[in-house]
Amino acid sequence: MSDEHHETFEGTDAGASLTYPMQCSALRKNGHVVIKGRPCKIVEMSTSKTGKHGHAKVHLVAIDIFTNKKLEDLSPSTHNMDVPNVTRREYSLINIEDGFLSLMLDDGSTKEDVKVPDNEIGEQIQSDFDEGKELLVTVVSAMNEEHALTFKEAPK
Repeated sequence: MSDEHHETFEGTDAGASLTYPMQCSALRKNGHVVIKGRPCKIVEMSTSKTGKHGHAKVHLVAIDIFTNKKLEDLSPSTHNMDVPNVTRREYSLINIEDGFLSLMLDDGSTKEDVKVPDNEIGEQIQSDFDEGKELLVTVVSAMNEEHALTFKEAPK
């Protein structure tokens, strides 16, 4: 017999640790969910009862946490959906160079792989930094993606 039916998958990353399953009916507004492979925040949810033999369906409206695009999904309430593991961390801003933020980690090392957001927040971070203000930048990460979401002036 040949090995043609024995597939090995150890080299691939299914992203299992990036998300966890949750039953659709257990999802809540302002919670997170993965729609079309994107981590999203739920902004609207409605459950519809269906006909004699159908399942109740959950209609989700969510905003991509990185691109702010609106995504929708319709799923039976008994089905599982992926929920992204979302983390928020605050870093001190040291420098801005070539469109990237240079952030200080708790251990004193630097993190230099977060892009300056290309929106008003990014412009505001740049102008406040140029004025010499000490800033704390909140970075949200989910599903191997990171984004500087907000910032504030560091307390003196």
